[in-house]
Amino acid sequence: MRSVIVASIALLALAGPAFAQSSDPRQAPTGSYALETRHSQVLFAIPHLGITDYYGRFDKLSGTLSYNSTAPEKSSVSIIIDMSSVDTPSHELIGELMGPNVFDSAKFPTATFKSTSVKRTGPATGTITGDLTLRGVTKPVTLDVTFGGVTPDPVSGADDIGFHATATLKRTDFGITGMVWESFVGDDVKLTIEAMFQHKKN
Repeated sequence: MRSVIVASIALLALAGPAFAQSSDPRQAPTGSYALETRHSQVLFAIPHLGITDYYGRFDKLSGTLSYNSTAPEKSSVSIIIDMSSVDTPSHELIGELMGPNVFDSAKFPTATFKSTSVKRTGPATGTITGDLTLRGVTKPVTLDVTFGGVTPDPVSGADDIGFHATATLKRTDFGITGMVWESFVGDDVKLTIEAMFQHKKN
């Protein structure tokens, strides 16, 4: 494994500024992609005392993307989040978040997002609307998405594509209420998603 990492670093160093990367969505191959879990993140932020945002993230994700480069609106995506992988700076809070008043990860171990429509808003931007299922409740959520680019993976050689997405949802819509600290936090939860997908070659 170490030799693979060293070789990858060497390849990147040799590639330098000439490393092939394109911000044009049309350059990404049409086909099936798998979420590259080591370089993808879902972060959430909730207002605390009305003066700061408190951040957390989920460390375990999986998913697939069906991408159409000539007609991105025909693309689709499906993501699964392991709710027990929630992570914050406070170990005590992590336990509370996995508990019955928040994510209830023992009863609802995963959250899912399945797209229902994709719309282009610019050459490299769009919206993805889909069904988010959290704590057994399903609600529509719309993501504002920016295409980050396509580049060959330095290790596998497969094509990697990246996306940045944001959305805002209300925790009460998903039954997240009753915490002892509920009065200290807001209802709106901001999501920030960095998703990297790797092309499945035939």
